[in-house]
Amino acid sequence: MKRALITGITGQDGSYLAELLLKNGYEVYGMVRRSSSENFRRIEHIRDKIKLLQADLLDQLSIITAVEEARPDEIYNLAAMSFVPTSWKQPVLTGEFTGLGVTRMLEAIRLVNRDIKFYQASSSEMFGKVREVPQNENTPFYPRSPYGVAKVYGHYMTINYRESYNMFACCGILFNHESPRRGLEFVTRKITHGAAKIKLGLADSLYLGNLDAKRDWGFAGDYVEAIWLMLQKESPSDYVVGTGKAHSVREWVEVAFSLLDLDWEKYVRIDPKLLRPAEVDLLVADPSKAKKELKWEPKVDFEGLVKMMVEYDYNLLKKES
Repeated sequence: MKRALITGITGQDGSYLAELLLKNGYEVYGMVRRSSSENFRRIEHIRDKIKLLQADLLDQLSIITAVEEARPDEIYNLAAMSFVPTSWKQPVLTGEFTGLGVTRMLEAIRLVNRDIKFYQASSSEMFGKVREVPQNENTPFYPRSPYGVAKVYGHYMTINYRESYNMFACCGILFNHESPRRGLEFVTRKITHGAAKIKLGLADSLYLGNLDAKRDWGFAGDYVEAIWLMLQKESPSDYVVGTGKAHSVREWVEVAFSLLDLDWEKYVRIDPKLLRPAEVDLLVADPSKAKKELKWEPKVDFEGLVKMMVEYDYNLLKKES
């Protein structure tokens, strides 16, 4: 039985990946940070099937101890300070978690067992002010937020450990991926949840920032399959994962509100405070390498993703109210 250790197991991607690994017969360990209010909501249905270890990306010794205890064949580093707007308010802490935290994970592997396969969650935010469209594995990075800068650091540190210590270390440059498990602070979930509240008479408006920003959106449940496939290859490499299609925030709003028979223009308001200091206008993937080498294809399309999230939020709010 293979063993895997997932950092960020309580997050959206971590919960979907844990399900996939359990389905594939893995013994799954999750690394969680001690906090006064623990949130295991996303993994509650599999809590009895996984083992949770306490450690912190800011604390090297706790990471080494967790790796020694889990003795994993594979480590998936999904933990980070992942909300871009917050990275502007806490740029130093973002660097510690999202950048240096990767180095601490790699150091733990180097010290404990260099045969452990390592996955680093890189991000399309590294492309930022894009140098070419679409973006592939060779597109130069131009990050436009502390989060994006920290992800670039973690990305290149992973490559350096791979080349310097002959470690099996992969980076997955994942484009935006969503699901009903997405946090309410993210714009996609904010829209579907807000539209459902308006439909149910629980709100009368929704405040958003830049409606013209375009992203390549896919389903998180599809993307964790690509993550797993990367560590099943004979040799490590880095992969861009996305759908290859871009849609604006406005399009997401239009589809979400229309599914509830609402005219979005009557309810959506623009709040200048929600605009980024430096905007990322267009992110769209060229996932041809992942499709060819991993034999990976996204299954859920844009409309299907919005529909899945709208229905979830509508049913959730209806039940609560």
